[in-house]
Amino acid sequence: MPNDAKITSRIGIIGAMSVETEGLIAEMTEAQTHTVSGVTYTVGKLCGREVVVATCGVGKVFAAICAEAMILSFGVTALLNTGVAGGLSPMLEVGDVVVADEVVQHDMNTTALGDPQGLLSGINVVKIKTDEHLLKALCEATAELGYNGIVGTVASGDLFVAKEKTKARLVADFDAVACEMEGAAIGHVAYVNQIPFAVLRAISDGGDGMEFSEFVTLAAKTSVAITKEFLSRV
Repeated sequence: MPNDAKITSRIGIIGAMSVETEGLIAEMTEAQTHTVSGVTYTVGKLCGREVVVATCGVGKVFAAICAEAMILSFGVTALLNTGVAGGLSPMLEVGDVVVADEVVQHDMNTTALGDPQGLLSGINVVKIKTDEHLLKALCEATAELGYNGIVGTVASGDLFVAKEKTKARLVADFDAVACEMEGAAIGHVAYVNQIPFAVLRAISDGGDGMEFSEFVTLAAKTSVAITKEFLSRV
């Protein structure tokens, strides 16, 4: 176990949909469930590690509620957001993997006041960096299992991206390689609480929603497999 294992003594794992978390919960031992603010948290062990797993619901507010409860009510020392996303990079195909090095809330907009697009008022940053130790472990887990993966910016917003012009804007404004609806909100909560976080996303569609229904289950299985391998490395 790495020297800084104390930062991951209890890992909070958050997925938006049950398809993203049920494969993890099914393999947990010593599991107990608790409900806070309508979200069910499963506390126990997975791959020998102490974890708390929750299905937060879709969107940034649900994600933030869940992440804050993970920290304040369950004492997690690191957060992992796992699940599926739409791909924005030509390097990605359905089933490939993105590990975020930065996250951004693409729909945060106070540009009328002269601010840059995505600026988070109060902390005055646009992109929030993920934890280097967790990022490295995710990349190693991805490679170990033989998945094609890239590292880059993941853009989050309360929008299911399905239009080419929106995809183009996320790439132009933020150099984003994937888009989803929760990761940056979880990163925001982690940032203000000063705990490490990471975001892992398996690609379920091309950022247009066209393949989502067909491939979401396959992509979720990919993220579950990598998450389990990740737990052996942190």
